Amino acid sequence: MPDTDASAVIEVLRAAVPGARIEALPSVDMPAVLIDREHLLEAMTALRDEPALQFALLADVTAIDRLPASPRFEVVYHLVCLGAAYATGPAAPARRLRVKVPLAGDDPRVTSLVSIYPGANWPEREVFDLFGIIFEQHPDLRRILTPEDWTGAPLRKDYPVQIRKTAQSWEPIQLSVEEFAENIKRQRAASETLARETKPLAE
Repeated sequence: MPDTDASAVIEVLRAAVPGARIEALPSVDMPAVLIDREHLLEAMTALRDEPALQFALLADVTAIDRLPASPRFEVVYHLVCLGAAYATGPAAPARRLRVKVPLAGDDPRVTSLVSIYPGANWPEREVFDLFGIIFEQHPDLRRILTPEDWTGAPLRKDYPVQIRKTAQSWEPIQLSVEEFAENIKRQRAASETLARETKPLAE
């Protein structure tokens, strides 16, 4: 059974970031904590740098839309401590951690983590694109999956689902031997014709 006890992590975090709201959350697969957005950058820095924690890898950033609940959004971070495989000094125990940050529906913004976890760049852009959550101080916050002129955030629960493209009918992805041979003949003939038409005139 997975160890989901976050008490040791919370104890270190509360000492490192006094005044922050840090709470244990129920979980079935890994320790999980809630952190308020005002102290997120400090708390994440402590999670990375504290010798007892050493969560050096940010594995993922995603979000949840809990409409009609309040607060509406949660930004979700998955961190990994690699244990002795990464440590340069005494190793913290290898483990994973889920961090959730609640955000109000009318103010969905949080500080970017790119300054301490550079790998947060594209995942934060994906959450911005699909949920409309703003990552303040992000170096290049723009859409990454949808076109620049896209309207709205497709993974919000109140996003109007519209079909704007005719469904594509089935097309064969395999060619028979005869079809393949015929394609080769056509291509060769076209190449020979092009070569004749573009051959320079003899002087």
